[in-house]
Amino acid sequence: MTHQGAPAVAISAEQALRRSVLSCLLWENEFYEDGQSIADRIAALAADVAPETVAALAIEAREKFKLRHAPLMLICALAKTGGPLVSATIERVIQRADELSELVAIYFRNGRKPLSKQMKLGLARAFVKFDAYALAKYDRTGPVRLRDVLFLCHAKPKDAAQADDWKHLVEGTLSAPDTWEVALSGGADKRETFERLLTERKLGYLALLRNLRNMDQAGVDEDLVREAILARRGADRVLPFRYVAAARAAPRFEPHLDQALSETILEGPVFSGRTLVLVDVSGSMDARLSAKSDLTRMDAAATLAAIIPGDVRVFTFSQEVREVPARRGMAGVDAVVKSQPHGGTYLGQAVTKMNTIKCDRLIVITDEQSHDKVPDPVAEKAYMINVASARNGVGYGKWTHIDGFSEAVLTYIRESEA
Repeated sequence: MTHQGAPAVAISAEQALRRSVLSCLLWENEFYEDGQSIADRIAALAADVAPETVAALAIEAREKFKLRHAPLMLICALAKTGGPLVSATIERVIQRADELSELVAIYFRNGRKPLSKQMKLGLARAFVKFDAYALAKYDRTGPVRLRDVLFLCHAKPKDAAQADDWKHLVEGTLSAPDTWEVALSGGADKRETFERLLTERKLGYLALLRNLRNMDQAGVDEDLVREAILARRGADRVLPFRYVAAARAAPRFEPHLDQALSETILEGPVFSGRTLVLVDVSGSMDARLSAKSDLTRMDAAATLAAIIPGDVRVFTFSQEVREVPARRGMAGVDAVVKSQPHGGTYLGQAVTKMNTIKCDRLIVITDEQSHDKVPDPVAEKAYMINVASARNGVGYGKWTHIDGFSEAVLTYIRESEA
């Protein structure tokens, strides 16, 4: 059963693992389940799935779905059974220096224990990928420091320069990285700092989006900010809903953010024919993505709906079904979120309504926790996109079931239809 009482579909351990992982911000509570329960389920399911599948899912979660911590949990599960897969997966999944220490901290979460040979080998291979700037930037205080990882994995530097960098890391004498955090904590002028980093292209795209309010308040040159937003350098690692968060924090820059978000529509072929999009705006979708975020799963779902390319009709459902203007970008997000009160999850009656409308494909974006039984779709191409990690779901069988709130879910639809 779903959490709201509708009949759910019995699925395999692999399917259950995918739905637990691909929309998971690890250890963050969701509407129906707490973060610890979800993390425990991920660990248990990973033990029941083939190591090759776990390794592939960890890579997919990091590279396509842009998740950072859930893939590390999968690696810890893989370490028990994966053999040579472990080191190769660690090397591929770890893309930021702080993930080295975070992986070891997760591995030690239930008590300190020896690292396996493959864990050490993978960490060592990943360690050499990072230069002194990256090590200095991400050597953060915590239960495990980067120097601890270095001692544990016995990595070998690739040359004398890297050996010298590691010596400074161990001694705590690496030069402070040229980041906005370091500059501002040292008392530098906000406007001058941000303008310099923007001019020198030293501000990552996620850092740019998260600091737009600071830049606005500091009076940073608007042309520099606009150029950086539209250039989208590093945007391939930013989840679509981040644009919405940035626009709400700094409304002044919303037109530029809207343009940048809309660029994602142009990155793949337009869907052929007529597409019906049905978005869940029930109360459970109003739950925040994380304790530190003002964004909700509804925001994530609405953002996906607002970047679907082609001839689209958009509907929302909660207590009832309502059609909203099929707007792109920020206007589309607002139309979905404000379409009706956020109450029950009557997905069954909503799909029944969609089945009466002629279309070439139906895309439902939901957490799947329906109150009522969900019928099979009439449309030949029917997709249930799950944006939460709840244990049970309804969108299997005649539905093509997809997990995740990255734009990778839309890429999957394109590629499967092609």
